Parts: sequence; structure tokens; C-alpha cells
Amino acid sequence: MLWFAWLAANITMWMNDVVAAWLMTSLTHNVVMVALVQAASTLPVFLLGLPSGALADIVDRRRYFAFTQLWVALVAVVLGVLSVLGQLTAPLLLALTFANGIGLAMRWPVFAAIVPDLVRRDELPAALALNGIAMNVSRVVGPVVAGALLASAGSAFVFALNAVLSVFALVMILRWKSQQKISALPGERFVGAMRVGLQHVGQSPRMKAVLVRIFMFFFQSTALTALMPLLALRLQGGAGTFTALLACMGGGAVTAAFLLPRWRQKVGRDQFVRWGTALHAVSSVAAVWSPNLWLALPAMVLAGVAWIISANSLTMAAQMALPNWVRARGMSIYQMALMGGSALGAAVWGLVAQASTVPTSVMCAAGLGLVVMLLTPRLSVGGLEDEDLSPAAPAGQPAPPAIDIAPDEGPVMVTVEYLIDPARAEAFNAVMQETRRARLRQGALSWSLFRDTAVPGRYIEYFLDESWLEHQRRLERFTAADVGLRERRLSFHLGEGAPKVQRYVA
Repeated sequence: MLWFAWLAANITMWMNDVVAAWLMTSLTHNVVMVALVQAASTLPVFLLGLPSGALADIVDRRRYFAFTQLWVALVAVVLGVLSVLGQLTAPLLLALTFANGIGLAMRWPVFAAIVPDLVRRDELPAALALNGIAMNVSRVVGPVVAGALLASAGSAFVFALNAVLSVFALVMILRWKSQQKISALPGERFVGAMRVGLQHVGQSPRMKAVLVRIFMFFFQSTALTALMPLLALRLQGGAGTFTALLACMGGGAVTAAFLLPRWRQKVGRDQFVRWGTALHAVSSVAAVWSPNLWLALPAMVLAGVAWIISANSLTMAAQMALPNWVRARGMSIYQMALMGGSALGAAVWGLVAQASTVPTSVMCAAGLGLVVMLLTPRLSVGGLEDEDLSPAAPAGQPAPPAIDIAPDEGPVMVTVEYLIDPARAEAFNAVMQETRRARLRQGALSWSLFRDTAVPGRYIEYFLDESWLEHQRRLERFTAADVGLRERRLSFHLGEGAPKVQRYVA
């Protein structure tokens, strides 16, 4: 049911992007304005992704997801009315495309967080591939329907159908009976939730690698999609040619999505990303230099294959690097990098096309993608085993405080005392650097490790939580990977019993 809702939501997105891009060519002949349609659609995700992800992690995800569809439906109604009245101008169309992009910014993180709750960990790759199929079926269906309505009835009917499909998705979402996570602690505060989300991603080496890869891939690949209306005109075509190019790209992606499970058994994520980037570069250049439509269409199919194998691999890497409690925030930052690359790429390659030609712009983008891949061979998104980030209880709960502490009192300082063999200090320090990243990912404000000047091998770990409530909340964020890291720390400890832990409140 939710997959159909997601399919409908993506069809509305593609229909709106297609009709807006084509409508812009009739409102202005400015190449930059045409390219900015995609920038206006994707920029809201870059600007509003993190606030949206924070909300999706701290409010009822079902109601929030439903509200996003209501927003998109209202924007479609406004666009339809203005189109019927003949009041749409190029700047107004850009502004309303931006408003529609706000709906995308709101709905993507919450859906990305919902999916892992609905399927088992071993089913997640297949579920994400199904989401890729939904995205690319919509890439076929949306442009075809939009193109047919544009040719036969006009843009107002496309916007009206968008409103209807958005309402359909809204009804599907409201029928879903979600299960809220039960916690004895009050919900996170909005600003604090954003801080923790940024901090978690900043302390995750895997997520940082994924963000660089997804930004650069979409910065390069968006040259083809942003300039596709002009490619259609270059091929002496109209709305039908534009639709056929998009449909072939989507068809290639859907076909590849069905083959991904078989390919994934033999090929790692890093190889998928490298091959996908190279294939997209070659197929993009082939498409823009094709002398006729019949040669451009197969190139667009290959571009669709390259798009799905790269995007699916990077999405999978991001999902597997995030625990559930921060998933929406992490995926919103991932989507910000994706859409930021798309928006910046659309603007940059539009300017390059205006200063030169469309083929030259796409060739520059393709060349940049290949150069980046060659210069960053060690930036891995799948070279290591994925950590087990399923929730786990920390070993031993802290004793109840002997004093009265209000939930918002703080900060809270925690110290942990270790006694180790000085000969193993280097190995201990390496494990403690992993511990530092883990503590900060859980929300700690700061972390340090001190060694005793009088007793060789005696170390004090110190970290700070924002408040007593945040200190308790951090204990809820423990994962199986954190438990394994704790056991590795304890393997160095030589003292009797566990390391001594003390807590102080400011």
C-alpha cells in the first residue's frame, strides 16, 4: 500500500517536472531559465532536508507523510488554476516549482525512514530496489502521461491529474496503521535533533564517503537531465521527443533494477558506483552527439541503467550506515547532498551550455565525473562489512542518582577510568578513537582521553552530554555495534571489575 503511495507521489513529481520544463520553453528562450526549472525543483531538498528529517524522527511519521501529500496537492491546484487563467509567467512558474519541491523535501526523508521499519534487514536491498523501480516506473509513466496530456489537453490537465494522484497517495497513507516507538522519555527538541543528526553523520566515515560520492555523481549526471528539453529541440523534436528520451532513460533503470539482485552477488558497491559513473558519462556523450533520435534513445537506456546501479548502491550504503533512531535525519542529509549536487549541476551546466553548446556542456560534466573517480580510489562506500546497528541495551544500567536532578539540568559529565598495559597503549588509543566517534554519533557534546602522569597505563575517558535527559536518551541509542566496541575496550582493562564510571551534573 505504501509502495503504491510512493509510486503515485513520484509520478506526480515527474509529471510536474516534465510539464514545468516544457512549459518554460514556451514562456522564455533563456537557456539558464530552462535549466533552473530542475534547480528550483531540487533546491528545497538541499535547503529544508535536515529540518524535514528532524521532524520525521521526532513526530508521528504517518501524519507527517500524509501532510506532505496534502501540500503537493494544493500546489498542483494553484498551478492548474493559473494555467487555465493564462497567468503563468516564467518567474512565477519557477516559484511554484520551488513550492512543489518543498513537498519533495518533506516527504523523502520520512519515507526513507519508514522502509527499514517495514522489512527485515536481509530484505532491505530488495526493498530499496523496489523503491528504485517505483522511481523509474514513474520516470516512464509520468513523462508519457504528461506528454500525452500536454499534446492533447494542455498543461492545466496535467496539474489537475497531479492533484488527484496526490490525494490518492494521501488516502493510502492515512489507511496505514503505523506503530509508534514507545519510550519513557519525552521527544527530542527540534533544534537539538538537527544538531545530533549533523553530528552523527559528521562522525561516520561511511556516511561521509557516501555523501561525497552521491553529490559528485548527481552534479555530473544532472547535466543530461537538466538540458534534455534542449536536446529534444536539437533533435528537431517536440514534447513527444522529450517524453521519449525520459521514458527510455526510465525504462533502462527499471530493467536494471530487476537484475540488480543477481548482479549484487558478484559485484560490490564500490564497483557499481565506478562502473555506473563511467557508463553514465559515455552514454550521456553518445546521446547529445547522436545525429538523430533513433541513436539517442539507446544511449538514454544505458544512461538509465547507469543511474540506477549507482544511485541504488549509494542509497543502500547510506541506509546500512544509519541506526533507526537517526535514520530520517541521516537520509535527509544524504538527500541534501544528492539534490544539492543536482541543483548546482543544473545551474552550472546550464551556464556552460549558454556560453558554448549543449553537447559541450554534457561532455564537460562527463569528463569531470571520470576525473573525480580516478582521483578518489580510496573513498569507499562498501569496502568493509556493514555494522550491526540494530538496537541493543547497554551492559548495566547506571544506578539511580542520589540527588534530585531535573530533566533539563546539565550538561552532564561522564568519566570512565581504565587501567591498561602500557605496552598496548597504541592499540588502546586506536580503539578509543573509534569510541570517540561512537560517543559523538550518539549525541555527546565533546570527548577527550587523558593519561595519568603519575600512574603509567591509567587513562580517564571523559565526555559531555547536553542535559540529564540527553544523557538518558543516549543510553537508548546503543546498538549491537556499540556493544561490540565496548567489549573491545574492556579487553584492555586490567583492573578488578569493570572500569569505574562516574557522572557529574553542572
